[in-house]
Amino acid sequence: MIPVSSPGGTGAQGKELLRLFRDLPEEHRRTLLAFARFLAAEDVATPAEIPEPEHIPRPDEESVVRAMKRLSASYHMLDKSKLLNETSALMAQHVMQGRPAQEVIDELEAVFEAHYRQMAGRE
Repeated sequence: MIPVSSPGGTGAQGKELLRLFRDLPEEHRRTLLAFARFLAAEDVATPAEIPEPEHIPRPDEESVVRAMKRLSASYHMLDKSKLLNETSALMAQHVMQGRPAQEVIDELEAVFEAHYRQMAGRE
C-alpha cells in the first residue's frame, strides 16, 4: 500500500504518487509496482557499512581445523554457507589426499579474503 500520510513528510508525495498510479493504464501500473518493489529490495539488500575483518594472527603451528575457526572469527561478516564448497574441498584435500596443512591454510586465507573483497565490492 502506498503511504498517503506519514510523520516523515511523504504525505504530499504519497498522494501525488497514488493519483498518478490511478491514472495509469493497468500495464503501466504493473510496471511501476514492479519497479517500486525492485527499488525497495535493492535498498534493503545494500548494507550501510561492511565491517573490516578482525585479523587474528596466524600461529606458527596451526591445524587446518584451527585455521578454519580463526578465519571464521576474523571474517565473521561472511555467509559461511557461501564458503562451504571451497573450504570443504580444501579440507578434503588435506585429510584425504595428505596435502600439507600450510598450503591448505594459505589457500583458505585467500578464499576468505576473496569472498570478503567480493562482498565489500572491492573486486
